[in-house]
Parts: sequence; C-alpha cells; structure tokens
Amino acid sequence: MIDTTTLASHGPVIPVIVLQRVEHAVPMAEALLAGGVKVLEVTLRTPVALRAIEVIANAVPEAVLGAGTLRSAADVRSARAAGCQFGVSPGYTRAIGTECREAGLALLPGVSTASEVMAANDDGLMFLKFFPAVPAGGVPMLKALYGPFPDVSFCPTGGLTPDNAAQFLALPNVRVCGGSWLTPTDAMEQGDWARITRLAREASTLRKT
Repeated sequence: MIDTTTLASHGPVIPVIVLQRVEHAVPMAEALLAGGVKVLEVTLRTPVALRAIEVIANAVPEAVLGAGTLRSAADVRSARAAGCQFGVSPGYTRAIGTECREAGLALLPGVSTASEVMAANDDGLMFLKFFPAVPAGGVPMLKALYGPFPDVSFCPTGGLTPDNAAQFLALPNVRVCGGSWLTPTDAMEQGDWARITRLAREASTLRKT
C-alpha cells in the first residue's frame, strides 16, 4: 500500500476527473501524463467510472491511479479490484478507513471541520483532503486549522482554479491541491487532448513554495 503523502511528490495538482465515456479514458490519461501530471483521481460519479479505471490501469500503468467519491465499503472494494492504488472520500467514516486498510488501498479522506480532522487523526490519518475547500472557508480556514493541527497536512479540493491554486499551495499545511479544471467536459467530448495536455503542463508549473 502506498503512502498517500507521496502523491504530492509527483506534482502540485491532482486532477479530479469525471469520465462520461470509457473511450475517453486512455487518451485523457495519456494527455495528462504528457503534460507532466501522473497522479489521476477518477471519481465514481458516473456509471462508466469503474470500467474506465480498469482500462487506464491496464493501458497506462505508469499513472498513479486513484478513485474519488468513495462513500461505502463496497466502493472501496470495487476501486481496489479495478486497479486503484489510492482512494479519495468526500468525508470520513471509520468504516471507510477500516475497509481501506483491509483492502490495502491508501486513503485520502475528506474533512472540513476540526472535529472531522480529529476523527481521522484518531485512526492514524494525518494527510487529509480539505473539502469542499472554497465553500468550507478556503485559505483562511486552512490557516486557522494550522494552529491546533501543525502536524496535519491537506489537499484542498473544491472550488480551486488556476487563479487561486497558488494561494493554497503557499500554505505550510498544504502539500498538493485537487482540481477539476485540468479535464474540462467539452475538451473530452471534442477529443481535444492537446488542450488537456496544455492545461496539465500549466498546472505542473505551479509550485509549492
């Protein structure tokens, strides 16, 4: 099982991907890798998501592949069976944490309050997804959480854009951020993989200061 903190070593942005067509999976993944983005989070928000993950896992093995929107133990098992190396959940429950440990699936759990941070910490999780980042207080909230939790680090996701991502990455408790802007729906529907590569390359130039 990988250490989720290593996800940040591959670049400053993890794309949050919503795939509507299985046939988009491989060219999308290849376009992201061509732009320097290796860690991919494919959300389980569509009927084709698990099949798309399987296809990417088989055809693009160099990708560090994860499943997003894990909400149940069944989601965890399905994500692991599809070939994922890590999972991302919108919130955290002990049942999700237990299932991930049993399945050997690294977990990046979602939190948005101090109580949720403490619940995840109780189960040994110190690298957390801050979600939904902008609606939940954004940069000021993460600055406030740093005081009581200086040993906890975050991946803010939700409402991040190329314009505000650098502000989050400048925080001492942010390792990496998640963003959906790297894989626009219209680009995928049009097969504009060059655009996705360009967006990935631009995201890769963001730096954790």
